[in-house]
Amino acid sequence: MCGRYASARGKHELLEEFQVELDGASDEELAPDYNVAPTKNVYAVLSRVPKGGERAVRQLRVLRWGLVPAWAKDPSSGAKMINARAETVAEKPAYRKAFAQRRCLIPADGFYEWYKSDKNPKKKQPYYIHPRDGGVMAMAGLYEFWKDPSRAADDPLRWLATCTIITTDAEDDIGHIHDRMPMLIETDRWAEWLDPMLTDPGAARRLLVPPTPGRLAARPVSTAVNDVRKNGPELVKEVDGDESALF
Repeated sequence: MCGRYASARGKHELLEEFQVELDGASDEELAPDYNVAPTKNVYAVLSRVPKGGERAVRQLRVLRWGLVPAWAKDPSSGAKMINARAETVAEKPAYRKAFAQRRCLIPADGFYEWYKSDKNPKKKQPYYIHPRDGGVMAMAGLYEFWKDPSRAADDPLRWLATCTIITTDAEDDIGHIHDRMPMLIETDRWAEWLDPMLTDPGAARRLLVPPTPGRLAARPVSTAVNDVRKNGPELVKEVDGDESALF
């Protein structure tokens, strides 16, 4: 599961990093967030064919974390749909259409997981897991649009755009902390993953490749991250942890 992550890079850095052609979030810039939690607005990179256009354009958008299926009666279900398992994402009713047609990349600097020791099951130590090289993580995601039937056709709030993060088995280096982690899409697969013309679920599933061993590092961090109201770079700083209990 991925229930919290950090995304502190500025918009202009993401536009350059992901070679974005269109800033679809031009009227909104998110502040650096070291404690991204479900239902928050987040940056996502996606490709869509503009109305009247002839090709897909890569763009940066702001979406709400927690996917709301187009057929949902109301948006409350989104809070429970923050993750989609890679093993079943192509078949689950809530995700299968988005998996075939609306895939995205969700930028992150790292994510948090909580380790529970058998020696002290009441204590959960948060760990910050991040690329060893300090680079950006491109988490595999899906996005969806939900129409609010109670709003007028010209109401700008009639459409809600949401997203979910695809998860997979954790790589060996961090599997002792938690058995799941976000599925990462490497740079050489970004174009295919984002391509809205690639609608075959089997072909899309082949792009979900396990992470490169040794790419990620983990460090114990303050339990302050448990409180969604807490934010700031101090949340990702290493603290003394019971590392001996991990092995």
